Amino acid sequence: MPDIQDIARAIVAREGGFVNDPDDPGGATKHGVTIHTMRRLGLDLTGDGQVDISDVRQLTRAEAERIFLQHYFHGPRVAALPEVLQASVFDMYVNAGSNAVRILQRLLRQMGHDVAVDGVIGPQTIAAAQAAAQAAPDHISDAYGIARRNYYFRIADTRAASRKYVRRRDGGKGGWIVRAEEFISPRFHLTRTEFQERIAGWL
Repeated sequence: MPDIQDIARAIVAREGGFVNDPDDPGGATKHGVTIHTMRRLGLDLTGDGQVDISDVRQLTRAEAERIFLQHYFHGPRVAALPEVLQASVFDMYVNAGSNAVRILQRLLRQMGHDVAVDGVIGPQTIAAAQAAAQAAPDHISDAYGIARRNYYFRIADTRAASRKYVRRRDGGKGGWIVRAEEFISPRFHLTRTEFQERIAGWL
């Protein structure tokens, strides 16, 4: 697995600079760090006694990397998972918070492991993930990546405003799907036809 610092840098690069998309529930964001996260952490970078959009604009790449490592990798105990899962779960935690863990827990339940779907990486989830990785070392990462991709599709199925993150204007794969497939072996990537079939019911 790449060095975890390198993974954090890659996440920051993937997230891009300042964005304030009204269709994004995360609100104002820079380098993938949302204004809600900055308020929760009390990151008043301008020193004016409040955390607002001006603080989001001030956030540096190095600060974003530190936040991700501390609060999205070490904090939720992603490092305790099998190495083959760490990069994808870390990336998804940045994108979807504890839902990244719930996706894994649902997958583990589908594989026959008795785990609670609570979004917390505890002893039960760690043991189940390790057992699953030992049983299917060549498949668990792909299975998780596919589950991520399906999670994005389900969001877009029910929230039309989110479809632009799944489908580009030209009809190709949007950023969410491209992001998920970065962690899936090429043989499991959706073809253009398969992708079009999956979103055929959308307007």
